[in-house]
Amino acid sequence: MKRIAVISAILEDPAKAQGGFNSLVADFKGIVKGRMGIPMPEYGISVITIALAGDPDEINNLTGKLGLLPGVQVKTSFSKKEI
Repeated sequence: MKRIAVISAILEDPAKAQGGFNSLVADFKGIVKGRMGIPMPEYGISVITIALAGDPDEINNLTGKLGLLPGVQVKTSFSKKEI
């Protein structure tokens, strides 16, 4: 069973978190369908959204790993529809 999901992330210190963040997302490139990043240098943060299509366990695995990065806050929303 696969689902569509969106990960929303706030990088509170983009200069420190971006390398690890990008590396983890690249590890899950098979389920990543799109990504949008919005730098907000006036606030010292970056906001990133990632659209995914995959197994919920795999999506949750990515979310958990991203959430362990220092200065990164993440939330995931899943569609109810199975694909």
